[in-house]
Amino acid sequence: MIKVNNISKRYGEQLALDDVSFSIARGEIVGLLGPNGAGKSTLMKIITCFIPPTEGEVTVCGHSIFDEPREVCRRIGYLPEHNPLYTEMYIPEFLQFIAGTYGLRNSKQRVDEMIALTGLEPELGKRIGALSKGYRQRVGLAQAMIHDPEVLILDEPTTGLDPNQLEEIRKVIRNVGKTKVVLLSTHIMQEVEAMCSRAIIINHGKIVADNSADELKSLELSGNRYVVEFDREVDIEKLRKISGVAQVHHQTGHTYAIHGKGSDDLREKIFHWAVAQGHTVLTIQKEQESLERIFQQLTN
Repeated sequence: MIKVNNISKRYGEQLALDDVSFSIARGEIVGLLGPNGAGKSTLMKIITCFIPPTEGEVTVCGHSIFDEPREVCRRIGYLPEHNPLYTEMYIPEFLQFIAGTYGLRNSKQRVDEMIALTGLEPELGKRIGALSKGYRQRVGLAQAMIHDPEVLILDEPTTGLDPNQLEEIRKVIRNVGKTKVVLLSTHIMQEVEAMCSRAIIINHGKIVADNSADELKSLELSGNRYVVEFDREVDIEKLRKISGVAQVHHQTGHTYAIHGKGSDDLREKIFHWAVAQGHTVLTIQKEQESLERIFQQLTN
């Protein structure tokens, strides 16, 4: 549904995107992650035909952004990071206006469906300018989906939502993503685990990872981490001398965090060291990396 082939984008001497390629199929919800300035918004603007790439090609549902931009735009629903709304309009009025720009014949029915889907009923009596940030995001999501696009491009779609609103919007996106392509950018790692079947991490204009959330967490980029509880206090300096150990930190009581240098499993070495020192290992746990740490390691 979306095919990005060798996309590069230059702004003068600055290389914002550097030979980026990936594809997304129907039924996938893909999170686009990266630090500020990594190139996420630039990539989304290229896919949605707002700006052209310097090199490369993008097709959406088989249509080229160069040769058939109108066909591409018809198939995309776009929620930009800075949600542009007509603040003097009421919600139904605004959505009716957006439906008219797409020439929808069943516009009244579609507006009612979007209001129900995004939970806007409690605020229908207010102008958009009087809405909270969370409800403005809901209006933006409703306008992005009103023409029933095959592809949804969402730039920070959950910004400003409270925890209850957040779960409701996540549910909407998950349901929509069963039959469409959804590409969303976010800085929130929990969003990836809650909604996305896959994550693309971009840094300095390059893709540095393209995996499912579980695959990302299984990456051993800087060694494993172990949390060990002994029967009594141990000598940290001696513990650091175990082959393969990089760092040791005391946590609480007789519990220590041990960081390995590589991908080798150190649990057996730690156990034998404890026996040789006359200690008893009460518990030892190899911790899976969090998405936050993986993100930090890939983008630093």
